[in-house]
Amino acid sequence: MAEAIATELVKVLFQKLSDEAFKRIARAQGIHNELKELKSTLSRIQDLLNDASQKEVTHKSVKSWLNALQHLAYDINDVLDDLATEDMHREPTLESRAIICSKVRKLIPSCCTNFSLTHRLSPKLDSINRDLENLEKRKTDLGLLKIDEKPRNTSRRSETSLPERDVVGREVEKEQLLKKLLGDDDGSSQDNFSVLPIVGMGGVGKTTLARLLYNDTKVQDHFEPKAWVCVSDDFDIFKISNTIFQSVTTTKNEKFEDLDKLQIAIAEQFKGKRFLLVVDDVWSENYGDWENLVRPFLSCAPGSRIIMTTRKEQLLKQIGFHNVDRLKSLSSEDALRLFAVHALGVDNFDSHTTLKPQGEGIVKKCGCLPLALKAIGRLLRTKTDREDWDEVLNSEIWDVEIGNATESGKDVENSDKIVPALRISYHELSADLKQLFAYCSLFPKDFLFDKEELVSLWMAEGFLNPSKSPERLGREYFEILLSRSFFQHAPNDESLFIMHDLMNDLATFVAGEFFLRFDNHMETNPEALVKYRHMSFTREEYVGYQKFEAFKGAKSLRTFLAVSPGVDKGWGYCYLSSKILDDLLPELTLLRVLSLSRFQISEVPEFIGTLKHLRYLNLSRTNIEELPENVGNLYNLQTLIVSECWGLTNLPKSFLNLKRLRHLDIRHTPLEKLPLGIGELESLQTLSKIIIEGDDGFAINELKGLTNLHGKVSIEGLHKVQSAKHAREANLSLKKITGLELQWVDVFDGSRTDTLEEEVLNELKPNSDTLKTLSMVSYGGTQISNWVGDRSFHELVDVSIRGCKKCTSLPPFGLLPSLKRLHIQGMDEVKLIGLELTGNDVNAFRSLEVLTFEDMSGWERWSAKNEGSAAVFPCLKELYVKNCPQLINVSLQALPSLKSGSGSFLSHRVENN
Repeated sequence: MAEAIATELVKVLFQKLSDEAFKRIARAQGIHNELKELKSTLSRIQDLLNDASQKEVTHKSVKSWLNALQHLAYDINDVLDDLATEDMHREPTLESRAIICSKVRKLIPSCCTNFSLTHRLSPKLDSINRDLENLEKRKTDLGLLKIDEKPRNTSRRSETSLPERDVVGREVEKEQLLKKLLGDDDGSSQDNFSVLPIVGMGGVGKTTLARLLYNDTKVQDHFEPKAWVCVSDDFDIFKISNTIFQSVTTTKNEKFEDLDKLQIAIAEQFKGKRFLLVVDDVWSENYGDWENLVRPFLSCAPGSRIIMTTRKEQLLKQIGFHNVDRLKSLSSEDALRLFAVHALGVDNFDSHTTLKPQGEGIVKKCGCLPLALKAIGRLLRTKTDREDWDEVLNSEIWDVEIGNATESGKDVENSDKIVPALRISYHELSADLKQLFAYCSLFPKDFLFDKEELVSLWMAEGFLNPSKSPERLGREYFEILLSRSFFQHAPNDESLFIMHDLMNDLATFVAGEFFLRFDNHMETNPEALVKYRHMSFTREEYVGYQKFEAFKGAKSLRTFLAVSPGVDKGWGYCYLSSKILDDLLPELTLLRVLSLSRFQISEVPEFIGTLKHLRYLNLSRTNIEELPENVGNLYNLQTLIVSECWGLTNLPKSFLNLKRLRHLDIRHTPLEKLPLGIGELESLQTLSKIIIEGDDGFAINELKGLTNLHGKVSIEGLHKVQSAKHAREANLSLKKITGLELQWVDVFDGSRTDTLEEEVLNELKPNSDTLKTLSMVSYGGTQISNWVGDRSFHELVDVSIRGCKKCTSLPPFGLLPSLKRLHIQGMDEVKLIGLELTGNDVNAFRSLEVLTFEDMSGWERWSAKNEGSAAVFPCLKELYVKNCPQLINVSLQALPSLKSGSGSFLSHRVENN
């Protein structure tokens, strides 16, 4: 919907034009009157936007008017950014602090330094003002009036109970499929595995039912290994096979160059095992594709299963299914229950009888389809007035003809029921949320995205109010969209997210002529492409210039975003035509977002430093060896990602000019040092790796100034910390760090002082309310600090202690209430592990699921019996003891949940369970 983006753009313009600092800049540039006139006209137009929001649904002329306003708003924003950036450019930087430069600046009159910019911007502003006035004059012809906006409630009720009751009315289908999953083969398949199809239209709940089966306790216990892969319309066998392999292997970094080697590795993983594979959202009707995919499974154990979800039956008929039962919409009663769960938090209308007639009407208009019911239900979750429910029930959007709202005509079946329901849910969002959702049209179907990365992109585009904490605001917006079902958790990874196909179609529909997901099937008409402001494209093994040549005239483009095809295809690096770097990108001077991640780029082009509007730069997984010195000219840069750039060893001195930098991702990059003074970048929130140096380099107490530091942090070179006082001054306990890795050097000689390292570790206690993962590597003390294992770390779920060769005992990890994974490795001096590990707590290790001991050369005895506890490890599923040659005395209580492990004393325990 065009009104949403226009409203948000105009709101941002008003914030800038009303800012006192900005008024000062305008006066200094001599364009204060032009901007005052512009603000006045915008104010009169803003009064019309609420009416335009209602009329654009049915009036194409109003939508066209809104599109024209959006283009003008973008142009105005560019002019205002020019002004603000020029002002920052005039502030003293590292270079301009030199005495000679300051003397020269004093000799140049300010009127002369302002002339060039004023001369360039004044004609633009005059043209924009004329166009705005013409837009305003059209209000009479369009019938646009000033109306007050109806307040929207964006608060959310608690939804902690929703996941358990998210599935309603599928009990019969689940039980039928469970019997087939867990029962004996019926002999219909010549292979050791059989296929269980779940067939139905989009939004009917196929994936939800498959996930319900996949997560069932009986299914989890019955099958090993298990994997889930989302296929969609791109039936790429290599991609799908690679996902399957990565799901079941412990060697996550193994790469394959060809399909044969990959499938041989898969066959080895599945050989003789009873597996479960979910192949979700299959579109292919090619039997040859299917044959190639299942080839590695021929040596599996009998009773293996493949669950396939699909909208199409043709492939199933070729496999041998001639009479397939389609998953139907819910019954009216179950549909009303599901709707009530999401709208009211209960599964009935007993306490809201006056809303039941409206609820029944909405359920009928949704066609009893779960996705539509969930979307509309969560929309109404904050509204209990009958008037609000009437408004949704009687919305004209139900009856608006929008043509084929789905991509490539693939899902027209019953789209008249589901698409209007999703559009109503979108229509009821606030304007800022509409804009954020429309931006997600840049993501291809089945694209997995990270919340923090998406928030950084929203922030770079200027969608988040900078007067507040934009990251916090972005996360709040994200959670609202998640709660309203616009986003979903990825099936296999709760840390990632995905959009349902139909939600992706909706995003594409509402994105209009401003957001473009560019693919190989589109016509490259320069006149058609010039209007777009945001563009993404799917990364390919080779990206040629011809595909993008038409964008050379798209000088208003703000976003050049390379996105992954979904799952790693095993290409390693992709190749980008040098002409794109040399001829195209330098023309796109208004870019806010530039992502060249994973491309075979060895040198960062100099033009990067001229992109003065750039807020987000992603060069991760490239071959770059350095950043150009002029990267310090990127005064607006907020996010810089150079993770996994294995040739990058240093950052330029000009880096300290990036005063607005908020996120620096240097994970897995072999930087030798950080720029001295980086602690002065007070806006910095993400600094993924910290390298401690000696006398003249980065000292740990520089972290004191980074008060906003949060997220995952790795601190290297802790053996160079010269005093516990410096460690204390880092103030780690005041920072919202969620993941902390502490690293010392892996050399244990006379140059290290164990007492100093113990004192330093004592002072490095992080925030106990936020820490979720902790890793210690090559610590040189004999005792580990008391805070490690303190029960106050109630969020800590993963601990790894490796190579701490001088430690003689372990902390009381059993006191950590949420600890799920514990890895102990290379602690040569530990000989006895007893009840000190449990902290003598009868509820020790109440959440631990995976425990690993490895390379413990001196370990002789393990006693974990606690007289007051039935089981020290009640939830332990996996226990591994590897390369511990001296361990001969083991005394453990029952391990009731143990499923797998290694160690000579474990075999009978696993068998008994």
